[in-house]
Amino acid sequence: MTAPPPDTGPAVPADLDAVFTDGRHLDDEYLVRRAQQGSTAAFEVLVSRHQEQVFRVAHRLIGERAAAEDVAQDALVSAWRALPGFRGDSAFGTWLHRITTNAARQLLTRRRPTAPLDGDEPVPERDLPEERVVAAARTEALRAAVRALPFDQRAALVLVQFEGLSYEEAARTLEVPEPTLRGRVARARRALLQSMRGWQ
Repeated sequence: MTAPPPDTGPAVPADLDAVFTDGRHLDDEYLVRRAQQGSTAAFEVLVSRHQEQVFRVAHRLIGERAAAEDVAQDALVSAWRALPGFRGDSAFGTWLHRITTNAARQLLTRRRPTAPLDGDEPVPERDLPEERVVAAARTEALRAAVRALPFDQRAALVLVQFEGLSYEEAARTLEVPEPTLRGRVARARRALLQSMRGWQ
């Protein structure tokens, strides 16, 4: 009697391009390998999985919606071009954070953001109840304080405070030692507390 074949887990589509919808159930590591082999479908799944986070990071770093969209697009294009050299030393998402942060840094070396951090037009105060006016003003003050931080501190704060990365993950993303990353976050938090003292 022939022994049954060993259980190797769920079957993985042999051709992701032919079974595109199944890609959403595959992990990043497998999709990256397929994309490195030339599968645009695999990379499209990665993009759909990570593009919201890429835009969110860019938006918080840039402070302007239209510019953040450009940065996010540039980051994803750069990721596709650089993918053959991705060795998997970090998670794909961490690597993508690094590319996005670098793209934002490059943009900000050319110009300073002038729009509100959320990219929306402010609502005229006369159209809002008093408590909403105060809340909106406090939120804008916080956004302005974040925009005023040095970029290195802002990037560290965004990744840890807003994106929920661990100190280790954020340090790996920004390619700095973890103690350096912790110091940047601490300085950013102190600066924000100082800036927001009048709103407490």
